[in-house]
Formats: sequence, C-alpha cells, structure tokens
Amino acid sequence: MSQTTVHLMRHGEVHNPAGVLYGRLPGYRLSVTGEAMALAGAEWFADKGVTHLVASPLERAQQTAQPISDALGLEIHTDDRIIEAGNAFEGKTFGVGDGALRRPANWWLMRNPFRPSWGEPYVEIAARMLAAVETARDAARGSAAVLVSHQLPIWTVRLHVEGRRYVHDPRRRECGLASVTSLSYDGDRLVGISYAEPAGATDPDEVPGA
Repeated sequence: MSQTTVHLMRHGEVHNPAGVLYGRLPGYRLSVTGEAMALAGAEWFADKGVTHLVASPLERAQQTAQPISDALGLEIHTDDRIIEAGNAFEGKTFGVGDGALRRPANWWLMRNPFRPSWGEPYVEIAARMLAAVETARDAARGSAAVLVSHQLPIWTVRLHVEGRRYVHDPRRRECGLASVTSLSYDGDRLVGISYAEPAGATDPDEVPGA
C-alpha cells in the first residue's frame, strides 16, 4: 500500500491589535511575526516530499501557504471545507469581564457547550475537514499534502480521528500558531498522528482573537 502524509498547518500570527475574535471576517492579515512563521513553515516542509498544497480561502491562510508555494513550486488550491469555524461572537472581544460575555443578551449563546450553541457544530466541522483531508490524501498518493487551515477545525478533526469527545477546553488544544499536525496513511488507513511546531511554541493566552 502507498504511504501518504497529510499535514494540517495552522496559519501564522495575525495582526489584531483590537483583540477581536476575527473568525471568518475579511481583512485580517498576518503580522510581521506571522510572516516569519510562514517562512519557517516553508523551510520545514522543504524535505517532506510535499506534492499538493491546499489553503483555506481566508487571507491569513493564503498568506501562510504562499511561502510554501514559492519554495516548492506548487500551486495553492483553495478549499472552502477547511475554513475557520463559524462563530456567533465573530467581530467581538471575548471575555467575562471586558467582552461579549459581560452582556446578558449573549448568555443564551452559551447554553450548550456540547454542540456548541455559539457556533458551527463540532460534528459538521469534523465532517468537512475529514472530507478535505481525504481529498488531499488521494491527490498526493505516495507523497505528502499540506492543508493550511485554522486552530479549531484542525483540533476538531484530530479529536475525531483519535476517537475523543469533541467537547474540550480551548486552552488545552495542541495546535499552536504555524504548527503542523500530521496524519499518516497506509493506503486509506490512518496509521499515525504527529505534531510539530516549526516556528516555535506560542502561548494561546497571548494571541488575541485566536
């Protein structure tokens, strides 16, 4: 059977001085640090046998994919299925004391953490991400593919393939900025999962809107 790896890369740091939950909003580009993270990712992929490159349609993902495209001479394919998760708090600051949770009108959105009630259902995120992963795996048979996506979609599909519950503490996600979660396949069978941080570790508490 052919050995294939699908690398799920999270985009680099975003310029977000207001600290809003930017979600799918347009106009959120990589910061200078984020651009450096993207370059580090491209260097990391140089010897990984990548033959297929895909990115979310959002600007920060496309920017993160561009250095990989330049370094490896690959076209960036855009796939809407790996876009950021939908979220009712998009465009707002998010916190108990100084953000959207301070307003009682928003409390109804928090009624069901299992779905979750404030955004796109986890089961739908997992389904679309897994479909995109399998499409990329088929396109890169015997080599490797890179999908540049976002933290929650990557973490959700990882929970799915590992057979874990979707409900989780966001602070415990192993999915730092510009990190790479790699799914290894023997034919169509998942045989391994690994994680790397080519641009170094990041503290989620210091990344507004992430």
